[in-house]
Amino acid sequence: MPFLYEIPTRCWLREMQTVPQRPATLADVPEAHLRQWRERGVTHVWLMGLWPTGPRARQIALEHPDLRLVYDNVLPGWRPEDVGGSPYAPAGYQVPEAFGGDAALLAFRKRLNSLGIRLILDFIPNHVGVDHPWVQEHPEYFVRSSLERPGSFPWPMAPPGAAAPPAPRVWLAHGRDPYFPPWTDTAQLDLRNPATRRALIEALLHVAERCDGVRCDMAMLVLSDVFARTWADWPYPEPAAPGEFWPEAIETVRRKHPDFQFLAEVYWGLEARLQSLGFDYTYDKVLYDLLVHGPGPRVQQHLLTLPPNLLAGGIHFLENHDEPRAAAVFPPDRHRAALWIAWSLPGLRFLYQGQETGARVRLPVQLQRRPPEPPDPTVQRIYAEALQIIQEARVGHGHPSVLTPRAAWPDNPSGLNFVLITWVQAPDRFTLVAVNYAPHPGQCYAPWPPQAGHATEWQVREHCAGWTDRRQGSELAQRGIYLDLPAWGVQVLTFESI
Repeated sequence: MPFLYEIPTRCWLREMQTVPQRPATLADVPEAHLRQWRERGVTHVWLMGLWPTGPRARQIALEHPDLRLVYDNVLPGWRPEDVGGSPYAPAGYQVPEAFGGDAALLAFRKRLNSLGIRLILDFIPNHVGVDHPWVQEHPEYFVRSSLERPGSFPWPMAPPGAAAPPAPRVWLAHGRDPYFPPWTDTAQLDLRNPATRRALIEALLHVAERCDGVRCDMAMLVLSDVFARTWADWPYPEPAAPGEFWPEAIETVRRKHPDFQFLAEVYWGLEARLQSLGFDYTYDKVLYDLLVHGPGPRVQQHLLTLPPNLLAGGIHFLENHDEPRAAAVFPPDRHRAALWIAWSLPGLRFLYQGQETGARVRLPVQLQRRPPEPPDPTVQRIYAEALQIIQEARVGHGHPSVLTPRAAWPDNPSGLNFVLITWVQAPDRFTLVAVNYAPHPGQCYAPWPPQAGHATEWQVREHCAGWTDRRQGSELAQRGIYLDLPAWGVQVLTFESI
């Protein structure tokens, strides 16, 4: 089962530096790191923030008053050199020499691949940084206006060191999400322009030569109808490019790289649509929000009503660089329960570096130094337990199902809080993960998995508490598997026929 590990590249390499004045590069990553990832079951490593940020975008990040307040809060005493600017305002898709350049990335990828791990990099389809060469060389690639408008900047821009900016000829839009203010360190690409699409696909092909997959930032923003609504007040002077961008882009890349994978950051209920356009995996933000805010019955209903193919294409996370740290959101018992739900489902497991040690500080992507945080032993135990048991109980192997609990007895609604996930490896072997996602005890029966066999007797092992038992097959098939769990309780049961 795929398992993605997100690493904030700039902070990570900076912490690896051992020689003053010599930045650590991808060539300096110890082999022990890679082997630890493989031992944990990691199949994908995402180097978040690898691409360069230019001087204009970095200066914006240094001067932005709201960002400075965030820096003060999360990294007291920060210095200008701690601010690298947003990696989501890319000046291009080249590996910075400070990280070792293309040669170091190629060698790092080969090391990962030799251990069966894929390399994932960022691709930003909606916009580029204001320092990107396209901004000066190809203003036609961008959403633009002949008049100054809110959320725009003048073109051409003043070259560095110029006494005064040239008179603007047009105004280019900053990139934005329709529900938030513009990102002032970016320029908005115009996906209505066929030339823009061709240039983006060329950039994507360039990235695809260097990795095994891309995580596409805000992938839904370039859907034709979303784009048309967002930029309706900025008309394009010619007929818009027909069709969707993503099928053409994905098909073009896969003609050269058939196994290349596409992961989408996506919201607004557009996950199924992006999967239908060719994405392998899409963010499961709905599940995340329910695990944080929703009661158990809503979590259960969401998982029971989600189409199996959509669930299997979900990226199930408890945090990422855009969300608060899980240890700061979930109390330990609920954290453990939420983790077992997210990591037991079919789809892509997700872990953000520091999550497994209980890091609590959510660092803005503009910072390239993070504060030291001592590991939280309780959180470390939660993740160590999950990483070990998932492998020994073969969670993620076989045929998955999300089952509907049955009431343990009349007038006992506590089963509505249970999430029941089975993985049937063979008719004579399956795994059941049961989670009571509630702040009180609960009981229910788990129905017999339809793919499981009907042996006379079964050996049952519970992996969290470590007990074993024998159960009669006829009773299990008739009544189901009885479960009695404490608040936020978890059981991982393997059944093997005798």
